[in-house]
Amino acid sequence: MPKKAKPTGSGKEEGPAPCKQMKLEAAGGPSALNFDSPSSLFESLISPIKTETFFKEFWEQKPLLIQRDDPALATYYGSLFKLTDLKSLCSRGMYYGRDVNVCRCVNGKKKVLNKDGKAHFLQLRKDFDQKRATIQFHQPQRFKDELWRIQEKLECYFGSLVGSNVYITPAGSQGLPPHYDDVELEGEKHWRLYHPTVPLAREYSVEAEERIGRPVHEFMLKPGDLLYFPRGTIHQADTPAGLAHSTHVTISTYQNNSWGDFLLDTISGLVFDTAKEDVELRTGIPRQLLLVESTTVATRRLSGFLRTLADRLEGTKELLSSDMKKDFIMHRLPPYSAGDGAELSTPGGKLPRLDSVVRLQFKDHIVLTVLPDQDQSDEAQEKMVYIYHSLKNSRETHMMGNEEETEFHGLRFPLSHLDALKQIWNSPAISVKDLKLTTDEEKESLVLSLWTECLIQVV
Repeated sequence: MPKKAKPTGSGKEEGPAPCKQMKLEAAGGPSALNFDSPSSLFESLISPIKTETFFKEFWEQKPLLIQRDDPALATYYGSLFKLTDLKSLCSRGMYYGRDVNVCRCVNGKKKVLNKDGKAHFLQLRKDFDQKRATIQFHQPQRFKDELWRIQEKLECYFGSLVGSNVYITPAGSQGLPPHYDDVELEGEKHWRLYHPTVPLAREYSVEAEERIGRPVHEFMLKPGDLLYFPRGTIHQADTPAGLAHSTHVTISTYQNNSWGDFLLDTISGLVFDTAKEDVELRTGIPRQLLLVESTTVATRRLSGFLRTLADRLEGTKELLSSDMKKDFIMHRLPPYSAGDGAELSTPGGKLPRLDSVVRLQFKDHIVLTVLPDQDQSDEAQEKMVYIYHSLKNSRETHMMGNEEETEFHGLRFPLSHLDALKQIWNSPAISVKDLKLTTDEEKESLVLSLWTECLIQVV
């Protein structure tokens, strides 16, 4: 969702034809985006493009430029992050490298101008004004409430982590050389896009201009416009001379969220289950196999095992996710809260009893999955029901890679509780006494555990 200090030109460029464009006249009304639900937010972000059209024609395929003459939307995007916001943020203790980068593109290469330690606003402003440096601020949703609100809804919509960065560039300057990213992006200013050298890339990479050729799309974005392009799309952006400085926000998602990642995540659970029933998978590998290059016999044997796993997969109703679900829930944003967030950490309302009717809340922030019991040895492992949630996640560490500070929040139940939990998950509201558990004590204990974690409420 982009923002600029003020409009930049007419948006008409000579040279390469712009990518697919849609124009939208101002519709009136004070509401810039629709936050009623995750899907309604996404629909309002890409309006007037329909969601079905977007995923069928553009998602992971080609760029989309949506140009809008909408003063309300331009004002709203302009409020998401401003150069002056850096002053208050620096007073909270921002550090070079971790929170902010200062850089310029010099002769096609990125030149980092960071100092050591804490970043001070006056120094940032000096580098910005005198060295014509771009200021990059990492993950502003940690501090800017409206970006938290947007990205939390988008994480619900995509089921994937959503990060953001802010780039503030002086007139007549460019911060980064041509490069591609491993994430889906949206952004703003004078842009040039090139054919990807690595479609749907899995990592960030800088590309030399002589390798990428001429841009296939070139355009100027105005306040309120939105640009989407798939990960791997080579791009560069600059603020033309003679204009005020430019600010754009990039919102990114779907990093390490491919079919290949999902296959790696689920294959271990499939092997675990199959090995319980197939003695061939439990027999030892040939002697000294690990000391030599793979043999034809070993390759043939593995091919046979893969066919066995494929056959078993056809009849599997539920795949066991070993890490992806848990990692997503553990590292995503907590639900957006305009208040102090007490409703996310302290149970409220009536205590659930056997005669209560309860309903699930914050469903978009909860994952229910079945995994082997992680507290037992491999030989004795039995399946357990795990419930992971993000209600108590730290907004301040979102997307910052602070693995040692990441805390798991959730519950664990015997597999016998799975049907009762599915009843709660799939019903608008349900009576506690109707839960599919053997005893009333089990029913009350289950709902009390969920209520203590703020996952259900009595209605």
